[in-house]
This record gives sequence, structure tokens and C-alpha cells, in this order.
Amino acid sequence: MANTYSQVYLHFVFAVQNRLSLIDPAWEVALHKYISGIAENNGHKVLEINGTENHIHLFVGYNGNQSVPELMKDVKRSSSLWINKNKYVLGRFSWQEGYGVFSYSHSQISRVANYIANQKEHHKKSTFRDEYIKFLESFNVQFDKKYIFMDVED
Repeated sequence: MANTYSQVYLHFVFAVQNRLSLIDPAWEVALHKYISGIAENNGHKVLEINGTENHIHLFVGYNGNQSVPELMKDVKRSSSLWINKNKYVLGRFSWQEGYGVFSYSHSQISRVANYIANQKEHHKKSTFRDEYIKFLESFNVQFDKKYIFMDVED
């Protein structure tokens, strides 16, 4: 739409179904490139993407021409199909239902991008669940712990 301008930075966090450690370093970079391509093909600017074997952080300059739920549906659906088509995992790969999305100001871009770039180092000290709950609490998002990216039940 003419004369419509925006500057929105969104940080998405989403996990492998049951937080299984299925993202293998052998194809992790290709997955990040694939997900980046999905976001960029939808008009978003990828500022950083990284994660661990069980979750992804995606930081974008968000284009308001696509809704947040539609972007995440596209990213998760398309990347799951890509992983399964390439037979990167035994059985069927899927992302856990839901995601976190957090907004940041322009002045925070480098700090957030650096945090995401250092995910592997960060998770030597903190679990994904603890990290995610900390995000929710620091952004004052009300939540029920029983729905927070559940682990595989023993």
C-alpha cells in the first residue's frame, strides 16, 4: 500500500516436536538457509538465524504484508516438508505446535542477533525450556507452564 512505512523487528522461537534433538549439524546450516529463503521470499529480511539440535531462533525485519501466524505456518510447514523429503531423520519430522514471537527496537538489533548467533554456547549453561520461560517472563507474557514446549514423557 502506498505511503505505508514500518520498522518492526521480530524474534521467533520454535521447537522440534517434543523437543527431540533431531537437527543434525550435518544439515543444520542448510536448514537455516532454507528457512531464511522462506522468510525472504515472503518479503522479510533475515537478520539472524541459529539454534540447537532441538529449536530455532529466527530474527527478522518483519514485512507487515504477511501475518505473523501465516509466516510461521509457512516456515514450519515448508521446512518440515523439506526435512522429510530429504530424509534427514528416521520417521516423520515435525515442529512442535506453537511458537514464541518477541519484538525489539532498532537499537537492540545487534544485541539480539549476537544472542542468537551464540545459541550453542548459551545452551551449555541453560536449557531451552528455562530460556523460553525467561523470555516469556521478561516480556510479561502470561502463560501456563503445562503448555510450554513439553518434553517427551518418560
